[in-house]
Amino acid sequence: MLTEIKYIGLNPARLFIFSFLGLILIGTILLMLPFATTRGISIINALFTTTSAVCVTGLVVLDTGKDFTLFGQIVIISLIQAGGLGILTFASYFSYFFKGGASYEDQLAMGTISNIEKIDEIFKTLKRILIITLGIEMVGAIFIFASLDPNLIPSFSQRIYFSVFHSISAFCNAGFSTLPYGIMENGYVHNYLFQLSLIFLFIIGGLGFPIVINILKYLSHLIIKIFFLAFSKRKDVYKPRVMKLGSKINILTTLFLVILGTTFIYVNEYCNILASHKGIGKFITALFTATTPRTAGFNTIDFSQLHLSSIIVIIILMWIGASPASTGGGIKTSTFAIAVLNFLSLGKGQKKIEVYGREINDLSIRRAFAVISLSLIFLGIGSLVISYFDKDLQLYEIIFESVSAYSTVGLTLGITSSLSMGSKIVLIVLMFIGRVTALTLLIAFFKQVKKCDYTYPSEDVLIN
Repeated sequence: MLTEIKYIGLNPARLFIFSFLGLILIGTILLMLPFATTRGISIINALFTTTSAVCVTGLVVLDTGKDFTLFGQIVIISLIQAGGLGILTFASYFSYFFKGGASYEDQLAMGTISNIEKIDEIFKTLKRILIITLGIEMVGAIFIFASLDPNLIPSFSQRIYFSVFHSISAFCNAGFSTLPYGIMENGYVHNYLFQLSLIFLFIIGGLGFPIVINILKYLSHLIIKIFFLAFSKRKDVYKPRVMKLGSKINILTTLFLVILGTTFIYVNEYCNILASHKGIGKFITALFTATTPRTAGFNTIDFSQLHLSSIIVIIILMWIGASPASTGGGIKTSTFAIAVLNFLSLGKGQKKIEVYGREINDLSIRRAFAVISLSLIFLGIGSLVISYFDKDLQLYEIIFESVSAYSTVGLTLGITSSLSMGSKIVLIVLMFIGRVTALTLLIAFFKQVKKCDYTYPSEDVLIN
């Protein structure tokens, strides 16, 4: 597959980008069909909705439940599923499945994108991705179905559809809902079991497939170890480094952000946005509010009613986002963690970043700071252009909307539908760049330099 494409100038990164563009184009055409909407849709709104779905963002300019027919909603949730997993994962896996194999060069190309080192594990990993995704979404749909009030959705089939739709949307960190006001809708805003189901789904989806697989391996190792210690005379069940360094860093960073964000929202909004909730409901709402900015996009509160300090914290959480190789966006938890570790190592006078008995290589550090720099550049340009098109907006509203789009979050302060066409186009571009990542764009369209065996003399440059 990729061997033939190589000759027309498509490297894996370009194929990844053009696959998403193709999916967006197909989705836009489908949503513009007369039977996809209840009252028609403009091309810019169709493009915006499709991009938001494919890039699993969740920003909407129309009411998903009212303005789209069942066909339109199925198109949207299909785009979310395809975008969440990545169109290349689908294309490569099914191409391999139906053709009975893949070439060595195809596997190398997929390994470059999937960040998998062992070639023979590439398609095994893709199979695991599909199985784990469908399995978690099925479990999530069951939890959601069990939490629903039959009085709100009397039809059994409609409850199944509602559960499946929201399970896919939550796991893919998309934030789309068929409810008019999202989870703020009466009958759902105090349904804490429903909210906990969504939290479970978008946290798992935001961890990333490599981390989820690594956790499963670690748990299976613990079970085997406990079994051998309890029932076997053998004690040599030690297996070093089952939990990889990247998994440890991302899990700990995720826990840190969740705990810090939940505590801040709980304390800062206790008598404000959390006032209508009681007891455990306050904590769950604070937890939901602190975890959904990590690219999930669902809302149980009106974010425009938050204190300004809370809005700033939400912007920071959106910017950091989820873990790498996940359905979420943002600069990623590992990037943020490497930046913090670099600060600490510089403060201590260390020449290398050392953590858990391992040294983080220079390429990872360079990539992390490239991602951070590129995100700030694109967010700055996007916010500047939006401020030009919509001069009446407050600066914090523009930044919130831009970060939400770039980090594929989907949260808003209520200004998305009222934006000018120019600002909507800016958000479309930000959503796409945030999804495929700015670094992938650079890799796709810059000619790759061949590795050389020589090195130039090094020289220090004055920084501070």
